[in-house]
Amino acid sequence: MKEKLQLIATAPMGLEAVVARELKDLGYQDTVTENGRVTFSGTLADICRCNLWLRTSDRVLIKMGEFKATTFDELFEGTKALPWHDWIPVHGEFPVEGRSHKSQLSSVPACQGIVKKAIVEKMKEKYHTEWFQENGPRYVIEVNLLNDVALLTLDTTGPALHKRGYRKLVTEAPLKETMAAALILLSRWNQNPARPFYDPCCGSGTLPIEAAMIAWNIAPGLRRTFNSEAWPVLPEELWQEARDEAIDSVRDDIPLQIAGSDIDPKAIEVAEAAAKSAGLAKEISFQTLPVTRVRLEGEYGCIITNPPYGERLSEEKEVRKLIGQLGRLYVELPTWSFFAITPTKQFEHDFQRKADKRRKLFNGRIECQYLQFLGPLPPRH
Repeated sequence: MKEKLQLIATAPMGLEAVVARELKDLGYQDTVTENGRVTFSGTLADICRCNLWLRTSDRVLIKMGEFKATTFDELFEGTKALPWHDWIPVHGEFPVEGRSHKSQLSSVPACQGIVKKAIVEKMKEKYHTEWFQENGPRYVIEVNLLNDVALLTLDTTGPALHKRGYRKLVTEAPLKETMAAALILLSRWNQNPARPFYDPCCGSGTLPIEAAMIAWNIAPGLRRTFNSEAWPVLPEELWQEARDEAIDSVRDDIPLQIAGSDIDPKAIEVAEAAAKSAGLAKEISFQTLPVTRVRLEGEYGCIITNPPYGERLSEEKEVRKLIGQLGRLYVELPTWSFFAITPTKQFEHDFQRKADKRRKLFNGRIECQYLQFLGPLPPRH
């Protein structure tokens, strides 16, 4: 299969432009950005590359087809017309997932059933059999209905891309790796990763670990596997070439000044275990420390953090007190920049400074602001 494919990098709400920029940096220039996804063209080899390299996307999908579907007959015929047999072998497992929004076909289970039936009928014709055991590689199909248009995709990723493989344990409210990477890519630190980086509310260490991976150009998917690695249509050599490219691209000669702290010793244990699993234990410093005892050295560094939110009223005072402590820490660092993702409306009031920039993001389903307090840029040499 040498022809160009239509691929989709799905994006968390608010991060579509970040995913599009990542794709362009990887060499994919013909991107089309829509709500929740970025469409681009590529080859089989690009499925491997994008799964290994995308830091802020959730999944890499193959766009199988898109057509108007206001009746079950239209959905059935449109689905059956697509070349499922080019991808799914006779023993392949092909579950169907679904979503529907603002469409006449509003019953998701019914739409899933129609799509499954249409694919089975198509494969009966091509494989000349009446029964499919589905005991082979996994091919997750999704039917997404929006405004009476059906989009059918094939998931090449499997478990979402935020599951890098280095975090075996999690703290109570972890920040997804994809979101952590996005916060870093949207910050000034990304422009010069040799500068100091610090997270005073590091929890399980996701922000410092993602920062180190970005600094050293470590492909985030290098330590995990993907569903499509088992697909006969994607030869093992394509995956090997992509992994070899990723290994050759690592820049581990860049000196790092990355550290994090948290008041919870159990969180620090989780962070240290994750850094070790990521192969970065010697490059990142973690310590159990309250914000009031944090002392930072170096010039033109960046603090990037996801402070506690205080979802219960009893926690609100403690959270506001912490934000005040972060503000006092920042006052002591005249050349540093500070970045925080928070849903807390009074953050700037308690921080005692207005943000220079803000960006609306969603941490899971929680609407947040990414507040940016910008220090001076380092002098050019």
